[in-house]
Amino acid sequence: MDEILEILEKDARVTPEEIAGMLKKNISKVKQTIKKYEKEGVILRYNTVINKELIRSEDEEVRALIEVNIVPQKDLGFDKIAERIYSFPEVASCYLISGTYDLLVVVEGKNIHTVSKFVAEKLSCMENIRGTVTHFLLKKYKEGGVVLKRREENKRIAISY
Repeated sequence: MDEILEILEKDARVTPEEIAGMLKKNISKVKQTIKKYEKEGVILRYNTVINKELIRSEDEEVRALIEVNIVPQKDLGFDKIAERIYSFPEVASCYLISGTYDLLVVVEGKNIHTVSKFVAEKLSCMENIRGTVTHFLLKKYKEGGVVLKRREENKRIAISY
């Protein structure tokens, strides 16, 4: 992968000037390369990783990983079914995977019931879906290469004899 892309993938806030300095390249060349990547769709969006554990609220969304077993369509394979699945607004991500299941679908909902309803009423009943297994995310430790854990103070009471 291009060095510019590697830098931006680790930290999208790095400026073209900083990148040029790191790589000892011309600033205008770096800016031109970034614009080219954006235009070609290589760079789709710049993300921020947020530690939601620190801003928990009652209306926090629930996230689930759903393994989906499907029957591929003749001459279309998995792509057409995957497209139908990732078109739902509840679906945050969709991956073709190896192993027992064919797709891994990341779904977000207001609570466990909305995700369950999505699986029961929209996903499981789709044509060519053989079965699903749903895993609810309970806690994140690392996301996007960033460790989310915040060092907690020892809250134990010291006992001495």
